[in-house]
Amino acid sequence: MMTFKPLRILLACCLPVVGRAQQNDATVPVQIRAVLHDPVHPAAELFLMDKTGAVVKLELVREGLSKAQFALPVNGSLMLYNSAAIDPKKPLANLAASTKLPPDIRRAMLIILPKPPDPKAADANAADAKPTYRMVLIDDSAKAFPQGESRVLTLMPVEAAIQAGEHRLPVHPRVITNVPPVRKVNEYNLAQTNFYYKQGDSWVPFTERKLQYLDAFRRVFIIHLTPGAVQPVVTTIVDTTPATPPRAGPPR
Repeated sequence: MMTFKPLRILLACCLPVVGRAQQNDATVPVQIRAVLHDPVHPAAELFLMDKTGAVVKLELVREGLSKAQFALPVNGSLMLYNSAAIDPKKPLANLAASTKLPPDIRRAMLIILPKPPDPKAADANAADAKPTYRMVLIDDSAKAFPQGESRVLTLMPVEAAIQAGEHRLPVHPRVITNVPPVRKVNEYNLAQTNFYYKQGDSWVPFTERKLQYLDAFRRVFIIHLTPGAVQPVVTTIVDTTPATPPRAGPPR
């Protein structure tokens, strides 16, 4: 189990003692943008530790990605909390979600998903039980996620697939699928975009549409089910923010 120390003490322990060159990568602030994907409860108040060590609100928006914020990893993980008031003696009591941060990532896109309650937890069915989440991390750097590309995430337990213009790609559960820029477009930059899921030995189409593909933006497709739905649906997140290098410190 991950262990925590009081927040201010933790920060003091994480600061470099022999200069910036020897600062641990696990304590370098990471620029994040996030989206909450919860069709049942689309609004939430979540908090993170910023680069100064203060706990601040995650600036989520109702649709699309949040504005860029810097988050300070804790023990090599990104943490989200249900409250800004964190008891240093019991920080896990307010933990809403956490995900391990690969050491080479300095920009991250977070897909925040509802986590089913643990039926074994004592307060899982309590009326005032706070929701918990899980996070899917996408490398948001210009090199790892260039303009014009797309990413696909399926939340279904079965195999899926995407056809985007000239690309026909499998989409596996719990794996981010990279879709290269679509070049097979018409005069309006539109291309056929179809999604399928596998049922037995057959591929069943469930979304068929034309989308406009431009090098000026990126897309994230989330394949999921909603309560009462008879087939999957696709939520599309469009990112039109230009890729710029993060700056965690003052200009030199």
